[in-house]
Amino acid sequence: MRQDSMYDLIGVGIGPFNLSLAALLDDQPEANPLFFEQKGKFEWHPGMLIEGTKLQVPFLADLVTMADPTSKYSFLNYIHEHERMYQFYFLQRLDIPRREYNDYCQWVSRQLESCRFGHRVTDLRRIEDGESYFEVEVRDLENNETKVYHAKNVILGTGSVPAMPKSFQGLPEEDVFHTAEFLRYQDRCRKAESITVVGSGQSAAEAFRELLKEQREHGYRLDWITRSSGFDSMEESKLSLEHFSPDYVNYFYQLPQEKKDEIFPTQGLYYKGISNHTVTDIYNLLYEYSVGEEELNVGLQVLSEVKGIEQNPEGDYRITCRHVETDETFTHDSEIVITATGYQPLVPDFVESLADMIEWDDKGRYKVEGDYRLKTVDQRNQIYVHSGISHTHGVGSTNLGLAIHRNKVIVNHLLGRNVYHIPEKNIFQKFHV
Repeated sequence: MRQDSMYDLIGVGIGPFNLSLAALLDDQPEANPLFFEQKGKFEWHPGMLIEGTKLQVPFLADLVTMADPTSKYSFLNYIHEHERMYQFYFLQRLDIPRREYNDYCQWVSRQLESCRFGHRVTDLRRIEDGESYFEVEVRDLENNETKVYHAKNVILGTGSVPAMPKSFQGLPEEDVFHTAEFLRYQDRCRKAESITVVGSGQSAAEAFRELLKEQREHGYRLDWITRSSGFDSMEESKLSLEHFSPDYVNYFYQLPQEKKDEIFPTQGLYYKGISNHTVTDIYNLLYEYSVGEEELNVGLQVLSEVKGIEQNPEGDYRITCRHVETDETFTHDSEIVITATGYQPLVPDFVESLADMIEWDDKGRYKVEGDYRLKTVDQRNQIYVHSGISHTHGVGSTNLGLAIHRNKVIVNHLLGRNVYHIPEKNIFQKFHV
């Protein structure tokens, strides 16, 4: 079925980044956007919405506040509308529960007519028909009806998907799974005799902490294996946090791509380390459990790279590891194996139909303009992008606070005027000379 309306912008995916953009554009009467998400409602890492986990950025990094503190879609207005202002006032915290952030985003999404959930974008084509535009094919997953929409511009906000090593794929998913599925299989873990977490980032630490809290109650053996040299804390000093600023984005963007590729791998602790409070929680539990015990039924193994996994005849799993410094090989058996092996950008299949339009670098990555448009052979219609841009815009590309700055830039470009002021200086230090 043809849709004759021409939208200014169609967004693919409704995670926090595109939801923020939808909320900001909702206050611009001349804008005519539409956003699609295949999930039935907004969900932000539902498998890791563990009680007690906190957002790793202040609540000011909500969907709108850092662009427009007066917006009705702010977190503080969410608190006000739910009559929880005094409770939040007495909480005296900048960080908020992760479950509350998800609930806040759902509250915003329910108010935005531009957001369509339960709709999957199945194809995206560039059309030349007197004028140039994008044709977007969308399937309504409730009635399986397909419609075609037209847009002058599109924005890809498809986020990321769990990265599972090949050797872990194809095994029973209730026994070997990614941390993204942790809550789904938490009851299964409680019935196991042994559990092993593989990985060393925040997700690994949160899953391990939750399992450790219940370990003595359920009696399972609990292990944590990482190839890293230690269970390192995230770099959270105030001046280090200034790497998550528009100033650093601008500095990083202007570097040669070769230099960017050299710098980025060295910055893991800015975004992949474990928050200090999580490390403290784990250590405190281990210390308490050690009182009066000869040996804990818990193991933490560093410097150990997992090389493969196979199922034993007994039904559990044998993990083969290599010590990265001594080159020794050893095995470890476990009934449950949870991988915290990160995420990778999701590049939808329909992007292939635009491959001739998009410019790619020599490593097969998007080339991206400073204002978050894909570099294309024809700039009459824009493809804005939220994910898969760390190689061009740096360490803060997945940061919730910087996403607001990105959306300010996108809104200004899309509407052709300075809707939002972009300050030239936001931090105390300088990254350039």
